[in-house]
Amino acid sequence: MKPMRTERLILRNWEDRDRELFHRINSDELVMEFFPFRRTRAEADAKMDEVRAWVDEDGYGFAAAEIAATGECIGFVGITGTEDIDVLPAGTIEIGWRLAPEFWGKGYVTEAAEAWLAYGFETLDLDEIVSFAVYENHRSTAVMKRLGMRVDPAGDFDHPDVPDSHPALKRHVLYRLSREDWQARKKAAQ
Repeated sequence: MKPMRTERLILRNWEDRDRELFHRINSDELVMEFFPFRRTRAEADAKMDEVRAWVDEDGYGFAAAEIAATGECIGFVGITGTEDIDVLPAGTIEIGWRLAPEFWGKGYVTEAAEAWLAYGFETLDLDEIVSFAVYENHRSTAVMKRLGMRVDPAGDFDHPDVPDSHPALKRHVLYRLSREDWQARKKAAQ
């Protein structure tokens, strides 16, 4: 992928220097509060390699977010397909994020997500981008609302990858943003 620049961030593919941070955001109890798993270092390294290959192949994905002024990787923000979630229609593209806790509350996710929405709607010519989270994940749903996404209660679903051993994490709330709504919000902000 060609790196994207926002006011404070560089959105780019993963590099070997990011491995420690990638493991951390996939194993930290606070970051992974709404996920039924924690990755070991070996599992995180393998997943990072997989994500990096997808980003290389597709030109987008859950890409690394780096603070431009310091070069420090803080987590990921990006868009990706949802082929592995069979309860969503084929071709659905989601926007998602995961940051180390010390970078929460600084507007980084919203800033990076705005760039990814522009990429999705302008470059990829998508009609819609969705996002979803465990119902109780209010930090993530607050970002979805800031991005202008609308909750779709009829689209809420039990995530098929969440085992029955974690019933509180199964139900996911679905948010949607159409290209038309994104364009209208963008135009109103000018």
